[in-house]
Amino acid sequence: MAHPTTPSPGVPGEDATRRNFLLYATSAVAVSGTALALWPFIHSMNPAADVLALSSSEVDLKPIAVGQSITVTWRGKPVFIRHRTPEEIKAAESVQLFDLRDPQPDSQRAKKPEWLVLVGVCTHLGCIPLGQKSSDPRGDFGGWFCPCHGSHYDTSGRIRKGPAPANLAVPDYTFLTDTTIRIG
Repeated sequence: MAHPTTPSPGVPGEDATRRNFLLYATSAVAVSGTALALWPFIHSMNPAADVLALSSSEVDLKPIAVGQSITVTWRGKPVFIRHRTPEEIKAAESVQLFDLRDPQPDSQRAKKPEWLVLVGVCTHLGCIPLGQKSSDPRGDFGGWFCPCHGSHYDTSGRIRKGPAPANLAVPDYTFLTDTTIRIG
């Protein structure tokens, strides 16, 4: 009588077939187990729900009067939204680009001339410029003024004077309606 672990004399390769099956089955279980064990770790690298919620913000522009500015928060940063007056628009459009340190026409910075949307962080050292309130100093060019080091921005958020190297950033935004925007 043949021992159960020795191959049967009449069936060549039966042991090799059984061995391959066990190898593949064990490998499949090991890969599945590893994937299941790693899933919580991999999933923890996804952004949290509160971060995803901050990735875009909708803002109703109806309550903002001409000449008024508001500040909203987007991705943890202040965003300045100004309903510009015709005088502010004219001042922004009449600037000669060769006079600017970071030349950008106003038409590239405002999708609609009456609405200006900017990230309210000074490009020098990350301060928050003044100019959102009507009582705030707005600098020599009627836009925003960073009192920390004296950067002056115009009515298009372009750097005109002081140490800031670049204009206030324009975030990615779209008009959903004539009076609603989505930032981000």
